[in-house]
Amino acid sequence: MQFQYIYEKTAGQQLKYFLKEQGISKGLLAKIKFQGGQIAVNGQIENVLYQLKAQDVVQITIPDEGEHETVLLDETPIDIVYEDAHLLVVNKPANVASIPAQYHPNGTMANRVKAYYKQQNYANQVIHVVTRLDRDTSGLMVFAKHGFAHAKLDVQLRNKQFVKRYQALVTGEIAQLQNHALIDLPIARDYDSLLKRKIDDSGKQAKTEYWLEKQNQELALVDIQLHTGRTHQIRVHFAAIGCPLCGDELYGGLVDETLNRQALHCYELQFTHPFTQKALHFTQALPQDMADLAQTIK
Repeated sequence: MQFQYIYEKTAGQQLKYFLKEQGISKGLLAKIKFQGGQIAVNGQIENVLYQLKAQDVVQITIPDEGEHETVLLDETPIDIVYEDAHLLVVNKPANVASIPAQYHPNGTMANRVKAYYKQQNYANQVIHVVTRLDRDTSGLMVFAKHGFAHAKLDVQLRNKQFVKRYQALVTGEIAQLQNHALIDLPIARDYDSLLKRKIDDSGKQAKTEYWLEKQNQELALVDIQLHTGRTHQIRVHFAAIGCPLCGDELYGGLVDETLNRQALHCYELQFTHPFTQKALHFTQALPQDMADLAQTIK
């Protein structure tokens, strides 16, 4: 895969510093050097000590990644929302994990995406998960199609430049929900459980903003924006204010016979394309199980 840049500064600069400004790490430089890539300036191969001058054309060739041999193939079709040479955005169904685990090596979105890459005969077949969701959470997930894209998207995530919005159905003390509020409570691991998290002053800062869409005496539909990305953040926060997610047995949510999972859906993502700098905006409607339950709220 090739990337081209034009050096537009008037003052000279060493090539390695210019490449760092483009998001090319030392690790990626090593991969280019030792795994079949190359760096050229004005069509001539150069090393990173080359001194750039105005209007130099820099071309980077990154070697193909092949495939991740330990990731098994699951040929279940994926629901593609967007795809280009660098990104893949999919709609994840509920009851499917994002990535394999030791005792569950197959059946995840990573396995399904790997099989899709294989079917398409893509040069890069390593799986790069940018945003992941809990097994029982449905909605939008982003995969990077090569390591360079993954690195640049990780910078956006760290700088909180990803907008991630969810819809959830919550139960419990519905009357105390505000029309708009920010839940700002630290989250820590619950060492009495292999899975659970809890509110604890020793935990990491976590912020969840929500808007109340509609409610009755037993159920409410809320629109949620994450400002941090802690494990089980939405589930823990709403349980902490007395309104656990419907179907979320782990955190005290009432079980509804029409749901076999927590009622949580990632319906919107906004971020910047790592190479074109175009603003990207994706939405995905509620899946049928949550939509049916939401319709009971009058």
